[in-house]
Amino acid sequence: MKQNVGGIDRILRGIIGLVLLALAYMGNFGAYAWAGYLAGAVLAGTAAIGWCPPYALFGWSTCSVKK
Repeated sequence: MKQNVGGIDRILRGIIGLVLLALAYMGNFGAYAWAGYLAGAVLAGTAAIGWCPPYALFGWSTCSVKK
C-alpha cells in the first residue's frame, strides 16, 4: 500500500478519531455510540497507517510529492 494521507491530514484524522472514540466511550452518543466507535476507529486507523481506501479509489493523495 502506498501512503496517500499526508501530514496535516493524518494529524487531524488522529485527533478527531480519538475525540470521537472518547465521546462514544463517555456515552455522549446515546443509542448511537456504535457510530462514534466506528467513525473514531476508522479515522484513527487511517491516520495510524497513512492510507485511506476512498483516497486510493479516487486517486487522491494529500502526501507531498517526493522528487
